[in-house]
Amino acid sequence: QVQLVESGGGLVQAGGSLRLSCAASGRTVTSYTMGWFRQAPGKEREFVAGTRWSHSNTYYADYADSVEGRFTTFRDNAENTLYLQMNSLKPEDTAVYYCAADQRVGPRIRVDQYDYWGQGTQVTVSS
Repeated sequence: QVQLVESGGGLVQAGGSLRLSCAASGRTVTSYTMGWFRQAPGKEREFVAGTRWSHSNTYYADYADSVEGRFTTFRDNAENTLYLQMNSLKPEDTAVYYCAADQRVGPRIRVDQYDYWGQGTQVTVSS
């Protein structure tokens, strides 16, 4: 089993930045596909960004069109932690952000493709 704990959410003005963290425990997630999702009130949970192991010993990163160029996801394998750096935040980025992990390889952008989830952290962007 993998346990995931997100942190780093909060209230920020439009144009500001936040960095979310997702600490994994229970297993080493170096080779796991890991992702960030978000869910705004009244909306479905949607993919934001993810990283997946490649055959060339590097990680691919995938991003939703809505955050491409503003958000960056990366890992610290020594800390078994995934990060999401969010810059140029907009009010429409307001949501609960969730970290997810799955042992299978390959791009994963759907909720049902992940086995492990964190409890979420609230991000609120004021205009």
